[in-house]
Amino acid sequence: MKTDTNGMQGWENAVLDGGPADGLRMRVTDRPGVLQVTYPCQVETSSGGIQVEALYVYRRDPRVRSEPLRYGFDGASP
Repeated sequence: MKTDTNGMQGWENAVLDGGPADGLRMRVTDRPGVLQVTYPCQVETSSGGIQVEALYVYRRDPRVRSEPLRYGFDGASP
């Protein structure tokens, strides 16, 4: 994990493997164990501002210790 001159942990590059967001790259802090990816769904009728989003879960591969961190699609979640 990168640390700046003030002792604060910095951003790290990460990439998603598999699932609907395969290959998506981002920057994360503190090496989160799980990332959630949402994708908006279209609703047939407007119902008081309600929105529907598909939820996809990606889990960090603990074997990867250098950048880019890797997060694999968890098809069994949530």
